Amino acid sequence: MRITQVSQATTSQKTLVQKGVSKHKLLTIAGLGWMFDALDVGLLSFLLAALKQDWGLTAQQMGWIGSINSIGMAVGAFVFGVMADRTGRKSAFIVTLLLFSVGSGLTALVSTLAALLVLRFIIGMGLGGELPVASTLVSESVESHERGRIVVLLESFWAFGWLAAALIAYFIIPNYGWRVAMLISALPAFYAIYLRLNLPDSPRFKRAETKEAKPSIISNITAVWSSDYRKATLMLWILWFCVVFSYYGMFLWLPSVVMLKGFSLVKSFQYVLIMTLAQLPGYFTAAWLIERYGRKFVLATYLTGTAVSAYFFGASDTVAQLLIFGMLLSFFNLGAWGALYAYTPEQYPTAIRGTGAGMAASIGRIGGILGPLMVGYLVAMNSSITLIFSLFCASIMVAVVAVIWLGRETKQMDLIP
Repeated sequence: MRITQVSQATTSQKTLVQKGVSKHKLLTIAGLGWMFDALDVGLLSFLLAALKQDWGLTAQQMGWIGSINSIGMAVGAFVFGVMADRTGRKSAFIVTLLLFSVGSGLTALVSTLAALLVLRFIIGMGLGGELPVASTLVSESVESHERGRIVVLLESFWAFGWLAAALIAYFIIPNYGWRVAMLISALPAFYAIYLRLNLPDSPRFKRAETKEAKPSIISNITAVWSSDYRKATLMLWILWFCVVFSYYGMFLWLPSVVMLKGFSLVKSFQYVLIMTLAQLPGYFTAAWLIERYGRKFVLATYLTGTAVSAYFFGASDTVAQLLIFGMLLSFFNLGAWGALYAYTPEQYPTAIRGTGAGMAASIGRIGGILGPLMVGYLVAMNSSITLIFSLFCASIMVAVVAVIWLGRETKQMDLIP
């Protein structure tokens, strides 16, 4: 079996070479879409802070904007995860990209909260669907000894997207307004569409498609909870829920939290820009460690670092503390995200890989709905930022326990055929 699986991995790599697509080009093509995805999510956090001043939104309304985005992401992750197993990874890629790029551009035209909420749901569907599909495609297209590193590097494009969002927010929003920023966020995505039209589908998916009859959607969903994959699914659902709950609760509110600590809108954007820079070394160190010490080690270590950083960031009362623990929060949290996307597709066989990854991400997005809402309502109740971030700290530690207790190590193992 080992010889067969190695042969399959080698064949996957040969297929890419024959199509003229190296692993580096594949990484760049998928990564650009990932970067634009992050650009939109990052801009949403700055958009919330700007709309609070422009439209006079309440904390609860701001929470709902973040949460409706996550509702869309939950739906999109499930729908397009299933679609990826039925029609291929590439087609799901292109549809998700169109959804969030066009939706982002239309956001610049809205003048009511209701219209904004509708568009954020549509955008969320595209955002939520793209990420598990992208990680599945890349996982299936590179060899096992470097799969984890390549997928973490794919996730590192998220930092470049957030960095671009922070730069746009700092230079564009104060001078030209948030509508111009949203128009800018829609433009680069069309370049990724051009690239993806020339991208071959996953070699593993194409082989499975020619050899086997396609199972029904219901049988794929059922298979995710079959006895062979039940433990992995439970671990992933707990992990995804806790990580997404804390990430969107903390990072969508980051500029607003900085303002709640007494800083101006411009200072808030400046400080978040500095914190965002720490995401890149977080990804790169995780990419280096993941093939040396394994997925479970990186997830447990970086999530624990996230929990500790979250607590002290919430308790920060000076600029120095705010920046130090904010940078550590970005470093550890985004490094953990890279390992999460590498780890998830490795739990399932090719026939249900998109469905399994999409369902786990969809469950995670439920956490993304609750996180921003919880912050909005706790802020409205005058709860302390320390208390809020302590709750996120506790959530992340639950994820650590799930990985250690239920997870299996997949370092340099071949994907399940």
